[in-house]
Amino acid sequence: MTSAAPSFELLPGAPASPVILHVPHSARRIPAGARAGIVLDDAALERELDHIVDAHTAELAERAAGLAAVTPWRFVNRLSRLVVDPERFPDEREEMLAAGMGAVYTRTTDRQVLRPAQTDPEPLLARYFRPYARAMTEAVAERLAVAGRAVIVDVHSYPSAVLPYELHGEGPRPPVCLGTDSFHTPPALLAAAREAFGETGVDSPFSGTYVPLEFHGRDPRVAALMVEIRRDTYMTEPGGPAGPGLGRLASALAALVDAVAR
Repeated sequence: MTSAAPSFELLPGAPASPVILHVPHSARRIPAGARAGIVLDDAALERELDHIVDAHTAELAERAAGLAAVTPWRFVNRLSRLVVDPERFPDEREEMLAAGMGAVYTRTTDRQVLRPAQTDPEPLLARYFRPYARAMTEAVAERLAVAGRAVIVDVHSYPSAVLPYELHGEGPRPPVCLGTDSFHTPPALLAAAREAFGETGVDSPFSGTYVPLEFHGRDPRVAALMVEIRRDTYMTEPGGPAGPGLGRLASALAALVDAVAR
């Protein structure tokens, strides 16, 4: 892919569907201009991508959309989270900022230097982060206007073994971790996910979910759930090919989409 390729895409679903499958961390692509400041050589960067990328989650969402009775919308990041992480808020998440993993990462998964700590994040925020946030906000607003509600299902994966960057990795690591928000995750949404995926845990090793700031903590019509899938259940770690588990998980995600759409 060239640098002219889109940095994110909104892929249409059924007009009346309230569901947006949000896939923020599936890509490996780093445009040449965004590579400036990264101190890793090519081999080390590829190793880091193997660990940090939520591999095959865009394909998972695509398969689930094809299986669902009511096609969900999909908002897919086409750039690596090493460019910007669209799920960080630049003025929040002090804990992650301290770990070098704010909106623009300065540390790797093993806490080595990715970019110098004094790197100015503003060029990357202006070029990539803010347009992404605006587009996601507009996508949610459109679902509210058309469907009367919006349900963001954040599609992620996580490694079977704890990586050094994880701040709360000492807890359970279930096959599927469901991240929740006290305001935006209604009990019915959590119950539907548990029914769809079977063996799940809640808020361990990762918690929370993504809602654009315009709606966060303000609009109860926006529901959200993070689905974190343990990578050994569907792929070869780290960064290897997908296996047959991907199809099973796509069916489960489609079942959740259909339950929510009803």
